[in-house]
Amino acid sequence: MGSRFIRKVRTASGAVAVQVVDQIGRTTTSVEHIGSANTDAELALLLRSAEQRLHPGQQAFDFGEMEQEPASLGEVADWTKNAALPKVTPDRGRPRTGATGHAKVVASPATELWEILTAAYARLGFEVLADEGFRAMVLARLIEPTSKADTIRVLDDISVPHPSLRTLFRSLHRCHDNDYKGTLAKAMVAYRTKSVGLGAMIMYDVTTLHFESKKEDDLRKVGMSKEHRVDPQIQVGLLVDPAGFPLEMHMFAGNKAETTTIVPVVQAFQERHGITDMVVVADAGMLSAANLTALEDAGFKFIVGSRMAKAPYDLQEHFDTKGNRFANGQILESKRVMGIGAKDRERRVIYQWSAKRFVTDNRNINLMERRAMDIAEGTSQMRKARFVKTTGTKPAVDEARIERARMLAGLKGYVTNIEQSVMKGQQVLDSYHDLWQVEASFRMTKSDLSARPVFHREEDAIDAHLTVVFAALAIGRHLQELSGMSLKRIITDLKSVRSAKIQVNGDSC
Repeated sequence: MGSRFIRKVRTASGAVAVQVVDQIGRTTTSVEHIGSANTDAELALLLRSAEQRLHPGQQAFDFGEMEQEPASLGEVADWTKNAALPKVTPDRGRPRTGATGHAKVVASPATELWEILTAAYARLGFEVLADEGFRAMVLARLIEPTSKADTIRVLDDISVPHPSLRTLFRSLHRCHDNDYKGTLAKAMVAYRTKSVGLGAMIMYDVTTLHFESKKEDDLRKVGMSKEHRVDPQIQVGLLVDPAGFPLEMHMFAGNKAETTTIVPVVQAFQERHGITDMVVVADAGMLSAANLTALEDAGFKFIVGSRMAKAPYDLQEHFDTKGNRFANGQILESKRVMGIGAKDRERRVIYQWSAKRFVTDNRNINLMERRAMDIAEGTSQMRKARFVKTTGTKPAVDEARIERARMLAGLKGYVTNIEQSVMKGQQVLDSYHDLWQVEASFRMTKSDLSARPVFHREEDAIDAHLTVVFAALAIGRHLQELSGMSLKRIITDLKSVRSAKIQVNGDSC
């Protein structure tokens, strides 16, 4: 019975030769010399090449089998340093077989990484753009987020073919002029509809991206920042499905109110795909009577967070009969008229009380009450505080507001136009809680894909930058969904798996 295996042997020069050996019994029938390594890195690449010779055709990558012991020259006995060893004369021993000569590694492409990324790009339908430069920028951002000018270095680092830098910059111009973002959005919806079904819900939220420049213009404005920054910024509205897969991305001026962003994004989604029979889920920052009326008139259902200021009036009957006593997880419903005059509409409002939220709310109330007392007593600087009111020229503690806050501790509200017969209260709550997927996509955009800070100045270039990030986000979420691993882990593990291009006596193999 024959056997085939990889052998590492020390050469006369002190290097380690890697060979593929065929044996029948104890007799060696052939030896294929792969090459000689002088460093651990070269040894690892030669072993990888030998594995491919040993098991030809096995190119599949298994996400779960990434842990490998590092190859080391020290594992192979160095007989060249032992002066006591006798010299072997040419006429002794079994004659050597196979190729001989000098070999060196001339390239180590991350073939598996590149093949998986390009396959995902094509699977999502992005090849419809037929733009090699755009694809290179998107995939390079997944591997190592950096500037567009540095994209060439990232691709050179994994030894894959790529277009020139001039081609990349031409792609950026085409990106805005040819509305790549719209084409990509259509491809994303088509893919999700075909693969998992688009579902009945879409999630919306807004984040900010800041700029290093201190100069403002019509787009880059200083506005309300969730990170409390004072740099010029833009607002980015993102629409995703319940799994966090992106469907639509839009940018707005940095000082634009969040409440005014949701309707344009949802309307663009509607016009682009002809979809109306869906539920839009958003947080309380999107809540306004005008927004909800516009969504409803466009044919959408909605679930949005409710501001708690109206809760005492909505739940007056409960407070009159039971005070502020609730069971953990208890759900209460009421109706509220929203809007003014002829535009007013009755909305369904759902509240849930949580013991965990109650503890957190009370802790925050105590902290804010202590701050208000310090301001009223003059031991702390006068500043804006929730429980401070001004009586004449002297600040005072707003006891009535504190009492109302304690009454509402533990409660969270939701507004919807979905009838109770269609969706029960708990289902509304569960749907709203899927909003964390939008936050997860924003975190990937800002951390893994480094969408900020933005260094572009022109609006067209900023739009092109966001389009690259938009496409990369879709691929990242897609790979995470397939593998069950984080994007960072996927890229790190795949990047470490390298092929080897070896040159033996001047000939590549």
